[in-house]
Amino acid sequence: MAAGHCRVAGAYDMRWWIVTLTLLLAGPATRADEGILGVLASSQLTRLDRVTPADPASPRARTVRASFETLARVLALRHPVELRMIEGDTIAETLQGRIIVANESLGDLSEGERMFVLAHELGHIELRHWEQTERLYQKWVPGAVTPDQTEPVAALLGRDASGLAHRQELEADAFALHALHALGRTSQDAMTAFMHLGMTQDTATHPGTRKRLASLRAADAQWSRDAQATTRNELIDSVNLPD
Repeated sequence: MAAGHCRVAGAYDMRWWIVTLTLLLAGPATRADEGILGVLASSQLTRLDRVTPADPASPRARTVRASFETLARVLALRHPVELRMIEGDTIAETLQGRIIVANESLGDLSEGERMFVLAHELGHIELRHWEQTERLYQKWVPGAVTPDQTEPVAALLGRDASGLAHRQELEADAFALHALHALGRTSQDAMTAFMHLGMTQDTATHPGTRKRLASLRAADAQWSRDAQATTRNELIDSVNLPD
């Protein structure tokens, strides 16, 4: 969700640029035979090692975990996920495709806002976004990570990684919106979360807040249409027509 600022989704900015511009272009720093998946895994471990754990017994941490457990139960998650409470600048982030690090400060948000932030990160896991990322990097760097392999494709990889990251963020937002509906909440919680965490402009890795809000409104409108159609079909099916 956010890194360095109290805003939605900044953490991915740091991760994508580290991976794309630093790790890939730092071929000499990797083993001669190391593939891109090894480099990606190392970057995730490094990121995980750098977060500061929070006291899991603190009131705010307990509040966040309770919300997370409610989401996990309601959504009937298909994939394993681990929640770790942290301090510092990062608001929430998904690492290694299965670990969510969530700042205990989420406990200060309203329940709906907190649910949206956590559900966004769960969306990255349930939608298998990390596996998509791995496949993309393997496509552009199929062999050992060396300057000869990475430098010619860095710009193209960066372009495709940016496009993929934007799509994944919008997908995770839509997933979180549907999670709110499953909890009996409305899209207002999502809109309020963005307003609370701060407006942002487009970056190479994230659509700006205005685009994300527009995407959420479109997803919410589609959900409403689908719900109405389902209700109509159920009413029709319930009617016993005469022979």
